[in-house]
Amino acid sequence: MPDVAAHSLRGALGKFWAPVPWMLEAVVLIELVLHDYMEASVISVLLIFNATLSYLQESRAQATLTALKSRLALTAAVRRDGAWKTLPSADLVAGDIVKLSLGKVVAADVRLLEGSVLLDQSMLTGESAPIEAGPDFKAYAGALVRRGEATAEVTATGTRTKFGRSAELIRAAHVVSTQQKVVFRIVRNLALFNSAVIASLAAYACAHAMPLRETLPLILTAVLTSIPVALPATFTLAAAVGAKNLAKRGVLPTRLSAVDEAATMDVLCADKTGTLTRNELTVTVVRAADGFDEAHVLGLAALASSDGGQDPVDMAVRAAAAGKSATGLPTLTRFLPFDPATKMSEAAAAGADGAVLRIVKGAFSVVADLARPAANDPAVAFELEGRGFRVLAVAVGPAEAMRPAGFIALSDPPRVDSKELIAQLRALGVRTVMVTGDAPATAASVARAVGLDGAVCPSKTLPTSLDPESFGVFAGVLPEDKYRLVQAFQKSGHTVGMCGDGANDAPALRQAQMGIAVSTATDVAKAAAGIVLTEAGLSGIVASVNEGRAIFQRILTYILRSVTHKFVGALFLLAGLFLTGHAVLTPSLMVIGMITGDFLAMLSASDNVRVSPTPNVWRVGGITAAGGVLGFCTFLFCTGVLALGKYRLGLGIEALRTLSLVTLIYSGQAILYVVRERRRLWSSRPSPWLVAASLADLLIIGTLSTRGILMTRLPVSVVLAVLAAAAAFGLLLDQVKVPVFRRLQIV
Repeated sequence: MPDVAAHSLRGALGKFWAPVPWMLEAVVLIELVLHDYMEASVISVLLIFNATLSYLQESRAQATLTALKSRLALTAAVRRDGAWKTLPSADLVAGDIVKLSLGKVVAADVRLLEGSVLLDQSMLTGESAPIEAGPDFKAYAGALVRRGEATAEVTATGTRTKFGRSAELIRAAHVVSTQQKVVFRIVRNLALFNSAVIASLAAYACAHAMPLRETLPLILTAVLTSIPVALPATFTLAAAVGAKNLAKRGVLPTRLSAVDEAATMDVLCADKTGTLTRNELTVTVVRAADGFDEAHVLGLAALASSDGGQDPVDMAVRAAAAGKSATGLPTLTRFLPFDPATKMSEAAAAGADGAVLRIVKGAFSVVADLARPAANDPAVAFELEGRGFRVLAVAVGPAEAMRPAGFIALSDPPRVDSKELIAQLRALGVRTVMVTGDAPATAASVARAVGLDGAVCPSKTLPTSLDPESFGVFAGVLPEDKYRLVQAFQKSGHTVGMCGDGANDAPALRQAQMGIAVSTATDVAKAAAGIVLTEAGLSGIVASVNEGRAIFQRILTYILRSVTHKFVGALFLLAGLFLTGHAVLTPSLMVIGMITGDFLAMLSASDNVRVSPTPNVWRVGGITAAGGVLGFCTFLFCTGVLALGKYRLGLGIEALRTLSLVTLIYSGQAILYVVRERRRLWSSRPSPWLVAASLADLLIIGTLSTRGILMTRLPVSVVLAVLAAAAAFGLLLDQVKVPVFRRLQIV
């Protein structure tokens, strides 16, 4: 399996290649050309801040591949030059003869030649029960030998094995996060609008023959006005706050984007074995024949089961027998372990009267040949097998006159909270489907037990067009099928979660927007997933969905505030140019506004919110339209204040620039409190952190403007008047917001 380690320097530099970094980089270059080194330094710090946060949340694809390779056998017993040698598994080639023995991991895809083994392939195929393998059986790399010994011929190695192909799928798995899509579309919309405004500013400057020393700062200010500089960082901060809350509830996010995606997830693909079920065989049903009871059937079966071995069937039978008290059982004299050739295990025992008894446990068809079954026994066996159980028949008696004792049905039982999880997700508007490598009958049985509705997909070949509502169970699927199923749902417009525990789930976990590994998952699955449940049970999935929806509302608040404010800034520059003939803001004042306004507003990531009862949807068009309407109203307010400052107060251009900054910052606070609630602004109480950030913003700008620090001084009375006017404007803007949000479905 080839190494594909990503170059760390290349990954770090990649964080500077995106729409928001491009705009900031352009501004830095212009500032350097103008010799404004202080502003260039501040913006560079903001650029590096965003990139650092993003880099720290880099994907863990390489960790996944490393864990996957560690799961494969490191060495293998291979016959070379007529002698058995232990060689690294990487040295195997097709055609080699290898030995499979108890406790070893199969080092390559092989075809058995001689002997028989019990193979646990659940980590690749998802089958809940180990498989008896004899000559001509094809086993996969990564399978664990639970019993027996065999020789086999290597048929595929490395990336050509089924396990290796899973690694290739993990490496290839990629889905663009919703965060990336939303940021790109918002920046695109703002850029299109502000480009028109900037073109108008440039046209005015040319028409009025403005000097280049005034035109360049004007254009630079307009560019700064249009950049939602803190938007990527706000996504990260909001997700980090959510991750901290989830950690207290036994959920460990390994990629913050997965927490974001939980809000929009509307389909959950759940593995069966080890996820919805406990991944341990358990005696589920005992049917005793006439003359026997359940305790005696289990007791006899336990005598014909290995004590202390690794056979999961025998372990389940002995565990069930230990919980039942049976009297009068014969005394074991000899035990013969399971033989794949005869498909049964047996024991010799002495009865209470000293008679020699033979006890057999195995497939019904085999036991029926040794002990004449009752008339209804075939129907009983058929009924239990139809329910997805693994059925064993038990018979006892003298070798020449054995009689049936009963049936034992085993299954991998559902987790106690699986049914509750599916019901809660259904109430939250999330559709759950089962995706498993197990047999259709077994999968359907578990689906009924946990409350999953929908038909079983009729074949292993997935339909070309898939709707989550079409089927409830996809059975008999391999890792590449799970991966393609997730892709198919994504292509049809769904946000997909995948919950699993084994290496067979890793490609799908990696491809899904929200990959979830349960607490008992393998290291491979945990490395591939975006969220790891650190405590037993599945309640962390519902907690992740609710927390994701809370994060969505917080980010939506910031985006609404940012889009509205950016619309205001661009239009206000144009209006100010017409009113005064000069730029009413400078690049240095815009940097102050970005730090005090945009970055302090990031603390809305900790605000109190109401979560949606259904999956959230990013309606970027509606958000842009709402921002445009609210922005235009705010533009009228800000332009009115500027006009009063010029014509009523007679302020000069430098004082008007200070007034413009104060007006934009204070109106920005009004916008924030208006958009943080989808209902009336007083419908909920803001968080203490948000209130503290607002007070800091007001005090910082109030102090700078009234003391004349970094700007021309304004009278305290003027600053307080602007603050009061902004508060009153916020109440009026709230009257506009409610019908606009309702019409554009912003909830």
